[in-house]
Amino acid sequence: MDKKFTKHQQKIIKNYYENRDAISLQRLSELVTELYLATGKGRERQWKYIVGTLEKLGLPQERIEHLRQQDNPALLAKLVEELMAKQS
Repeated sequence: MDKKFTKHQQKIIKNYYENRDAISLQRLSELVTELYLATGKGRERQWKYIVGTLEKLGLPQERIEHLRQQDNPALLAKLVEELMAKQS
C-alpha cells in the first residue's frame, strides 16, 4: 500500500511519533486515576491497559509484573512521577 500523504498529514504523523512517549505517559497518568476508582472486573481491565502502556514505554517486564502483583495505584503514581522527571 503506497499511499501518499499531504504535507499536513505528514507533519501530524511525524509529530505523533516524536511525542509518542509523552502521549503514552499522559495516558498512563489517566489510567492511574481510573485504577484508584476501579473495582472488580473494571480494575482488571484497567490493569490490562496499564500493562500495555508500560510495555510501550519500554519498562522492563520484571518491573511491570512487580507492579501488577502489588496492585497498588500509589506505586504506579510514583512511577509516573519518576518517568515524567526523566522526560523533562
